[in-house]
Amino acid sequence: MIRVVVYLILVGALAAGAVWVADRPGDVAITWQGMRIETSVMVMLIGLIAAMALAVALWSLLRLVLNSPRLVARSWRARRGARGFHALSGGLVAVGAGDAQTARRFADEARRIAPKEPLTLLLTAQVAQMNGDGAEAERTFRAMAARDETKLLGLHGLFVEARRRGDAAAARLIAEEAAQTSPALDWAGRASLEFRSLAGDWTGALDNLDRNYKHGLLDKAAWRRQRAVLLTARAIARDEGHDTGLHDLGQQETAREAAKADVLEAVKLAPDLPPAAVLAGRLLGENNELRKGARLLEAAWKAHPHPDIAAAYAHLRFGDSTQDRLARVKTLVRRTPGNAEGALALARAALEAHDFKLARETLQTLLAMPTRRVALMMAELERAEHGDEGRAREWTARAAYAAPDPAWTADGVVSERWLPVSPVSGRIDAFHWRVPVTELGVERPVLELTDPADLTVAEAEADADALAVPADLSAPAAEVSVSEPPAGVHRSPLPAGRPEADQQSGDGRPQPAAARAASAGPSGNGTASQRPGAGPRNDALGDISARTPAEPQAGTPTRPPGAEAGGTPASRRDGLSNAADTAAPMAADPTAARGAVPGSRTPKGELPRGAAAAKPAGAPSTVIPLTRAPDDPGPDADPLAADDQTSKPRRMPL
Repeated sequence: MIRVVVYLILVGALAAGAVWVADRPGDVAITWQGMRIETSVMVMLIGLIAAMALAVALWSLLRLVLNSPRLVARSWRARRGARGFHALSGGLVAVGAGDAQTARRFADEARRIAPKEPLTLLLTAQVAQMNGDGAEAERTFRAMAARDETKLLGLHGLFVEARRRGDAAAARLIAEEAAQTSPALDWAGRASLEFRSLAGDWTGALDNLDRNYKHGLLDKAAWRRQRAVLLTARAIARDEGHDTGLHDLGQQETAREAAKADVLEAVKLAPDLPPAAVLAGRLLGENNELRKGARLLEAAWKAHPHPDIAAAYAHLRFGDSTQDRLARVKTLVRRTPGNAEGALALARAALEAHDFKLARETLQTLLAMPTRRVALMMAELERAEHGDEGRAREWTARAAYAAPDPAWTADGVVSERWLPVSPVSGRIDAFHWRVPVTELGVERPVLELTDPADLTVAEAEADADALAVPADLSAPAAEVSVSEPPAGVHRSPLPAGRPEADQQSGDGRPQPAAARAASAGPSGNGTASQRPGAGPRNDALGDISARTPAEPQAGTPTRPPGAEAGGTPASRRDGLSNAADTAAPMAADPTAARGAVPGSRTPKGELPRGAAAAKPAGAPSTVIPLTRAPDDPGPDADPLAADDQTSKPRRMPL
């Protein structure tokens, strides 16, 4: 709108000027070199304007001719810049998409067009990292670190490569150089702090922590917590150095006072940090500041109940008796009623004071789901109170399978004592008091439970083949006597005066007379032929094969009415197991194991008496294949249904 107004104003001004000149006519005469030119004012103005326009046009053409080389060079650079930008953008997109081949092609093109561009160096380094060429990536990052505008980017790349190849010393130097170059650089400040903490340089770590907080790399709450952790670590190091190292009394006293100052500041910053409270309480107790130490430990216990705090509170004053320690622990436990750690601390103090009744009553509240500490304490209680070594061993065995107790854990590492830094990731304040996660991601073989009714005939035969054993049918019948059973064969004596049909097998179940006749051997005089390798499994198979439909074993499911004639796969498996004990009659008469013949008194799955004599003496040893003829319907088949060749609809049991 403004442009339209300005345009209208200019047009109006020109029109007004033209009208003004036209209203005031006049003549203009020019005499030059003997020539006289006379014209009007309007024509003179028009000619002057045309001359000025022509001069401007000629000057522009001259400038174009003079500047043409520079313009051509500028156009060429613009085209190369556009091609380079296309190559860089395509390469970065390919890197993000994970297309290493396309990224390599674009990186080569970008390096050919603009080899010194920072983005070209970055693309080259990223492509080298994708292809696993660490040496090429490191050379590119070093070239970037040598330039001021890409120094921090190059240092970060060198740091990543050093961490990737496991060179902790180089990574630490690079991180410290980057932190000095730019103190507000987040990754450099954190890495430098972690490296100093892992090295045990607690003073340097505290300086790095304060510098990070000053430049806004962490908030105040995180700074307070991490500073408390580092102060506690330095105090523990100084206290341990005092306990094990210094011989000069002045140095010992200086280290002691420095550790005390550090741990008291740590307690102020983080009252719920158990290691700081424990060390502060112990140092205050040694200085005979019992009231201050007790208040400090009570506050820490209320914020975070921990067994170390309870132990430090119980032993706050040196030389106290067990009864005094028990009374002090009772006072502490009353501050957190219902806490499991309090119950364990009270039980421990009562056990040390030989107050076994109180210890048992306290542990009784934890026996619903006992942990390992509870089980071990119960074992100690049984051994100390009653001297019952059996009960103590029972509780010790239960401890092996009891639920784990809380422990100091960080990044999958379980430590017996608190550590300020994780040995895996280098994080500060990574250890927490909690129940460790056990067997996370461990693959175990899956036990598949299959209903026997869902097994096919082929699977049932495969199961029976796995139970097949070689049978030596050529062994004389009188080699093994019933009165002297071989090793592995157990025989129960028959009660006197008991009917033959009520006699029992070796496992206490009633054994039918037909089954005893089938196992009596060729002579039928009470001798049995023991197959090589036979054992309890074969006896069980023989006992299963000896059952008849009229005498099922207690607890054995029976076939429901309306089941198909072929029987269930489970019943077929019983018939297949019967074949191992009736191999000799099957060799003489294959139809003997197909079930009862109509009109016969021999039950299905049982051999007629004397059928074993069909095997000639001296026959070679054979391996009994647990297979069945294609036309064999199985031991539980209905013999009347076998004669009926007409197809009938099969009814399934409900």
